[in-house]
Amino acid sequence: MPDTPWLDDACSLVEAFRAGDRSPVEETEATIAAIEASDLNCFSFLDPERALEAARTADVSKPFGGVPAGIKELDQVEGWPDTGASLVYEHRRADHTNEAVRRFLTDGGAVPVGLTTASEFGGLNVSVTKLNGVTHNPWQHGRTVGGSSGGSASAVSGGLVSIATGGDGGGSIRIPAGYTGLFGMKGTYGRISRGPHAFFRPGTVVCGSLARSVRDAARHYDVCAGVDPRDPSSLPNPGNWEANLGTTDLKGRKVAILPAIAGVRLEDGVEQRIRAAAADLIAATGMVEVDITLELPNLAAQWAMGNLSTLLAEFGPMWPKCAPLLTDEVALGAFMSQALYNLNIAAVAEAQRLEANEAMAAAFEKVDYILTTTNPGPAFAADATTSSPADTFVDRAKASPAARGAFRGLLASLRMVNGVVPKMSNALVEAVVDKVPDLVTMGGLTIISNIYGNPAVSIPAGTVNGLPVGLQVLARHHRDAELFDVGLAYEREIGWDRVAPPVAAAAGVEVGAPA
Repeated sequence: MPDTPWLDDACSLVEAFRAGDRSPVEETEATIAAIEASDLNCFSFLDPERALEAARTADVSKPFGGVPAGIKELDQVEGWPDTGASLVYEHRRADHTNEAVRRFLTDGGAVPVGLTTASEFGGLNVSVTKLNGVTHNPWQHGRTVGGSSGGSASAVSGGLVSIATGGDGGGSIRIPAGYTGLFGMKGTYGRISRGPHAFFRPGTVVCGSLARSVRDAARHYDVCAGVDPRDPSSLPNPGNWEANLGTTDLKGRKVAILPAIAGVRLEDGVEQRIRAAAADLIAATGMVEVDITLELPNLAAQWAMGNLSTLLAEFGPMWPKCAPLLTDEVALGAFMSQALYNLNIAAVAEAQRLEANEAMAAAFEKVDYILTTTNPGPAFAADATTSSPADTFVDRAKASPAARGAFRGLLASLRMVNGVVPKMSNALVEAVVDKVPDLVTMGGLTIISNIYGNPAVSIPAGTVNGLPVGLQVLARHHRDAELFDVGLAYEREIGWDRVAPPVAAAAGVEVGAPA
């Protein structure tokens, strides 16, 4: 049995299986042992019996045949826990497997080992829940991996599995990828099915993967993309994503370097690192830098409030009795949305969406790609429940049961006032954002591509203070293949670590080279 799980990419593991250099059973045994010994806390559920059975019958001729894989906790696998990463559904089990996962396992041949931790209902870009505790960053224990696909990112960067599923409704693939030095692709909206139970709202969620290499993510597209009749937004799959890698002629393509967008403030050192990475990419490809301006509204606040409608739809009659089981941030957000969200805020959000669409369309009339930053800074504390500084109004509102009760009473009063003065709601939201802008900073760099629906990718772009940062590249709708080729050019000419350096060092693998 191998001493450690495979530390290179998933495609090379399949090649090792086919060559007889590694076996799916031995690899799965090593993976399970490593997960059980890990202190990253990135798996919420393991199913060794099912995994080993799948490994024993693995068809290594399939694209991911025999590869142990993590499944994001918010995805469904029939018979496995379906908790939403929340105590509210701690004992619920999935009665179906969602379509993207079915394709990954059945058509792709991946071996499911368990569920990777996520933020509660995918609502926050953090690594802590009441149900699972704190998930850690393999680059530095005690640092966040973000969310909501944080457990998947931790598991892949942490050397436990070579690929894991993810989902991105506001940055939830790209943000964890940026914090952990992985390749994270959010495709054009509809690229991979969200079926069978696909809420339309918020109209931003895209399924995908956390990957160590571009070809892994492209192969995942080959397997999982395509039309699903239970998801009316799903797109046809042109296929040959992996086979066509490297076929885009990037020379002369126009790019804009905008390290910060939507009014987000970057931490010290981030802009310099992103500009350097962008310059390296341009030099390697022959792309041409073009100066443009991009004025975007920060959509995070109004967008987030509207999204909670699907959560209340799922809770049904359990709400608000289930509120004490939720993380304070999710509970307070739901109460705030219930009290403040109205047609006026919906109208403002739709006006902002149109404004953002026009701004993005105008930008892409001038350039092929926009190079920006994935996260405002490197990973913050793993146990932080928001990315905001301490002592915000949220901290005060959740400080004690009395404070929480007083806050709910205030919201109840505001809800009545809104019936008389409906425009007050948006004024209050804007005042909070103006007073505490960091509350909507995390995700402010990524959310625009969810709202607009265009593809965007986070590429590992080096480190700031020893922790990874991501170079985010945005492209026009349906230009996913071009983004794969941009990532491939960076991977080939500049490169990145397959796994976190502490993991590679512990395994005796040279840092800075493929494992």
